Amino acid sequence: MKNKAFLAVQIAFVYVGTVVGAGFATGREIVEFFTRFGSAGTAGILLSGILFIVLGTKLMVIASRIKAPSFHEMNVFLLGKRAGYAVNWVMLLLLFGVTSVMVSGAGAIFEERLGMPASAGVIISIFITLAIMAKGLQGVVGVNMLVVPMLLLLSIIVMVSSFAQEGAAALFKEANLMDGGWLFSAFCYAAYNLALAQAVLVPLAAEAGDEEVIRKGAGLGGFLLLLIMLGSHLSLLYLPDAGSYEIPMAEVMRDVFSAAYYLYVMVIFGEVLTSVIGNLYGMERLLSKKIRLPRMAVISLILTACFILSFIGYGKLISSIYPVIGYISLFFLGALILKKKPERK
Repeated sequence: MKNKAFLAVQIAFVYVGTVVGAGFATGREIVEFFTRFGSAGTAGILLSGILFIVLGTKLMVIASRIKAPSFHEMNVFLLGKRAGYAVNWVMLLLLFGVTSVMVSGAGAIFEERLGMPASAGVIISIFITLAIMAKGLQGVVGVNMLVVPMLLLLSIIVMVSSFAQEGAAALFKEANLMDGGWLFSAFCYAAYNLALAQAVLVPLAAEAGDEEVIRKGAGLGGFLLLLIMLGSHLSLLYLPDAGSYEIPMAEVMRDVFSAAYYLYVMVIFGEVLTSVIGNLYGMERLLSKKIRLPRMAVISLILTACFILSFIGYGKLISSIYPVIGYISLFFLGALILKKKPERK
């Protein structure tokens, strides 16, 4: 029983770590998709959180029942052979783009928050990633078990500190639930995160096998995502011009809980790594079937291409790539909602 509970927690933390990357942990995603709508964004976060819990669980249960070794088999099951193949190649390109955003995010952290060259952050993140990826799935799980609990704790601390300093007034500013922008944004956010997270969640569920453990792990992971999202959003509501910062959550931390500022910056860097590692794991699982090269050679080639693309700049990449991913991923979300789970064998 203890082993099952621990495995469920591992699944939950990998789920969180895969979704919480550069954009999420830094606060840029939260601002783009929720906080810019004011307190109406809170309703959007609650909706996205429910989708993460319900559909994340459904995704992993399906993966377990069809024994899908990669997201390729999942998309073929959801969309059919022709559409599934097309979406798989689109997903591969999206994963590559998002991984480049994460690598660029590492550079932004070093440049904006540590006063070091962006290239230093990019190079350091690549070397750490290669070391962890050499351990396979064990490395993916291990890094998430280290970083995710720290992020959860600091998110709660900064939210409580914000309330204590500023009061509740800011939580109700610019509320306009009749504006449907927050609703569409919530669906887009859940759609693109679930579409990309399947790169890790699908093979993870297939390897876990035990459906009870998968349900508990995915449900817990979705709930933790909701909690972290809510904490970040409510804290960012207090920050004037939150959209003007590359790393707005670090700015909030410096204002309301400065003692943990540099620790939070390192946690953000850790979350960048968890997302890079998760995306790489998914891409490598698919490309290894197509390219006859050693596993680490494939990973090195992907990282080299991401390194080149990362110099476009973190802010530009996240503002241009993420909304497009959201629209495309709605197709995947619709298929996931409508498709019935296969019978348990």
